[in-house]
Amino acid sequence: MSTSLDDNARVQRLSSELLGAMAYGELSAFGRLSFDSRYAPTLHDRAVLAKIAVGAYGNFALISSRLSEMGLDAEGAMLPFQRSFDHFHERTKPADWFESVMKAYVIDTVSSDFYRLVASYLDGGTQLFVQKVASADQATEVLRVLVRRALADDPRLASRLALWGRRLVGEALTQAQRVGMEHPHLGPLLKGGGDARTAVKVLTAELAERHGRRMSGLGLTA
Repeated sequence: MSTSLDDNARVQRLSSELLGAMAYGELSAFGRLSFDSRYAPTLHDRAVLAKIAVGAYGNFALISSRLSEMGLDAEGAMLPFQRSFDHFHERTKPADWFESVMKAYVIDTVSSDFYRLVASYLDGGTQLFVQKVASADQATEVLRVLVRRALADDPRLASRLALWGRRLVGEALTQAQRVGMEHPHLGPLLKGGGDARTAVKVLTAELAERHGRRMSGLGLTA
């Protein structure tokens, strides 16, 4: 009985930490995309990025409601992640519109992969919720199209964006490792035993592989 209660407590803790990370990620994405939209080369592109920002805020609202249903305070769930997330974005400020769109695409896809992988250790209801919020959607495809269009319009961007993409994913994977170590519930240890550092390395290796496939699809070197 006690083992079952302990397992339930760990799953509850993991759920709250995962949703807290997701909530702050979406809230910060809203602010970042809203700001970056001002540098769009056309009003159409500005409107496109602004719409994606609105979608990020919508996801934040959904996650906040889910946390409330769990009897948790959204702000309290987000606070443990605020500092590390903010530092990540300080280290990866884009220099122009093209780097901004590339960053939005890389962070959107890598973070979605991370959330879905961690959610696979949760109860069915939470898994479905995370899949709904974090799965690739129209916004992800729009960002991919924006990157492909930029590369088609100016092939000289390829080397710069490839380098930028490698820096972004390197920082993102370091961030994932840091979050996994600082919040050990956010890792495969729920399936029983094992070394936390090894588990996090396995997770980040999977994230890197998926990112590499996406970059290859864009014709870029990961």
